[in-house]
Amino acid sequence: MLRHLHIEHYALISHLDIDFEGGFSVLTGETGAGKSIILGALALVMGARADSKTITDGEEKCIIEAEFDLIKKDEVCSKTPADSAIETIIIRRELYANGKSRSFVDDSVVTLSELKALSAQLIDIHSQHANLLLENDDFQRDIVDALAKNEAEREAYRMRYDAYRETEKALHELETLAKKSKADADYVQYRYRMLEEARLEDEDELNALEEEQYLLSHAEDIRRALETTVEAIDGENGGTAVEVLRVCDLREAAPDLQERIDSVLIELRDIAREASRKAERTEVNPERLMQVEERIGLLQDLLRKFDAEDVASLMAQRGELAEQCRRMENFDEDLARLRKTLAEQEKALAAAAADLRHSREQMRRPIADQLEKDLTKLGIAHAKMDITITDLDDYTETGRDNVQFLFAANLNQSLRPVSDVASGGEMSRIMLCIKALIASSNGLPTIIFDEIDTGVSGNIAGQMGEIMRQMATTRQIIAITHLPQIAAKADHHYLVYKQDTDVRTESHIRRLSAEEHEAELTKMLTL
Repeated sequence: MLRHLHIEHYALISHLDIDFEGGFSVLTGETGAGKSIILGALALVMGARADSKTITDGEEKCIIEAEFDLIKKDEVCSKTPADSAIETIIIRRELYANGKSRSFVDDSVVTLSELKALSAQLIDIHSQHANLLLENDDFQRDIVDALAKNEAEREAYRMRYDAYRETEKALHELETLAKKSKADADYVQYRYRMLEEARLEDEDELNALEEEQYLLSHAEDIRRALETTVEAIDGENGGTAVEVLRVCDLREAAPDLQERIDSVLIELRDIAREASRKAERTEVNPERLMQVEERIGLLQDLLRKFDAEDVASLMAQRGELAEQCRRMENFDEDLARLRKTLAEQEKALAAAAADLRHSREQMRRPIADQLEKDLTKLGIAHAKMDITITDLDDYTETGRDNVQFLFAANLNQSLRPVSDVASGGEMSRIMLCIKALIASSNGLPTIIFDEIDTGVSGNIAGQMGEIMRQMATTRQIIAITHLPQIAAKADHHYLVYKQDTDVRTESHIRRLSAEEHEAELTKMLTL
């Protein structure tokens, strides 16, 4: 339950500290006194979107801090050890003028999503506009689910739904790819055959061919140069320098020069032999040259057509095209497999949807009967309620059920959707009865009603107050109201009021004593 609320520099509130009690409490005050400001501050604690404009003029930040009492803190906040002796939890929200905000749970920073998840287990605020939720089909379905306690059925359905949609998506993608691939099949196969027929095996083939092409195209010049080299060293008309070196004998006069001459002679003889061998092997082969040039031309043509940098890239594209061809050949098989899987998953999904429908159907009449009973107490003597559950066109994340609340307020009046026939006062009473039903089935410790009594007065307002008082026997109920009939049922009465200072107008709240409570009720009755 909400134990304490602290607010600093939020809208018209400079500084506020107020303790709350269990049971049934009401907040009253003149229009514009600041009741909605306090509610807005609590909404921030629950993770509502922050707006820096709500910071009091001239201040850098505002702080809202709420302290809650817990029955089992470890069940609400996983950040606290299960054996913790602490019985309270403190949520703080800080909003800065630059638009940033920070959230804390017991002084530990938490994300906004974590804050929302936590606060949803602590408090529920029924705002003035929440009655409009009865026009929402999802909200009506959620009411039935909350009372049916069908978490297991919903989880089982959701798992099958996710698997079904995933397979459905994969099938659609494969069908699209198959259709496109079949249209491109001839082109893909043509390109693959081009590369396959080229018999690409060596990534360095083009470099090797270009070197061979150079040697073949210059074979005659190379052989002539080699033969000239041999002739210059060992030929009859050449080799004068070599002969001179051969006859020189400087062993006595210059032994170091003689060693160098001997070394040169050895090197020249080796050069002559190597040049002779290369000349013999150098063959003028026009036929081989033609083959090499044709192969080079083919490779260069492929590089251009496939926009490739080298033979390695061509070989990689050949592999990719081969895989595309393989997939095209296997499309029918893969499509058949996915369609079979989808059919099996749809069968399981239909069974899960039927289980979910059954859990909802079981609660249809009990909910309607209880609402009729409670609405009769609230002055709608001939109230009739029903809940219809019909098929949607397709499966959704929450099943295949369209849940709709039907209502009739008068005798011989046909049942129609609540949002079509209920007046504002009737909508408020229906919503209160629904909240009372939900509260009786879950452990939510605190519920705040923001003028749920809109459109009602007199004895009916007193009956609404009585329902809230009964709800407060098992949880904390806080109601913001203008009606004395409801305020009279409260265990605790808080007055919200404005006060002018030299600087600004400020909102305050204080708990009334028994005498002040009676005086305030008298004032409310005379207004």
